[in-house]
Amino acid sequence: MNVLSQSAGSSELSGLEQETLFCVVSHMIPSSEELGLPGAADPKIFADILRSAGRDLPALRRALHVLNEMARQRIDALPPAEQTALLNNLRSVHPDLAGVLEAVTVRCYYRDDRVMTSLGMERRPPFPIGFDVPQGDWSLLEPVRLRGKIYRDVN
Repeated sequence: MNVLSQSAGSSELSGLEQETLFCVVSHMIPSSEELGLPGAADPKIFADILRSAGRDLPALRRALHVLNEMARQRIDALPPAEQTALLNNLRSVHPDLAGVLEAVTVRCYYRDDRVMTSLGMERRPPFPIGFDVPQGDWSLLEPVRLRGKIYRDVN
């Protein structure tokens, strides 16, 4: 896993945590030769994941720890089929922790230029130019309006 040695200095995760995360993201979004798309374990994307954990770092650490506890060893030491089963079990038993793993992964995956291009999106940030959004059915917002004010005034 030379990806880990390249990225190790840019993360607050330990070596074991990085290896566990690498295993997880490899399962979450595998590469597609057919579509010419990288997976989440691609060196560029994985390095971005390691750099971008930010406020999710404590929950991410917890998720990786729980995952290895559930495996009763390092998850990456298990055969691939058992890894998949364990990840599915984590999603059932600890959906909040699985959600953190998913959020951290897809946030970086879908900002990769290669992925954005494959989706027909321009390789640029959404602001300041923005994106055109077709007009839709405004009545869909009615439940939000009926909910009432959910913020407080700053004054």
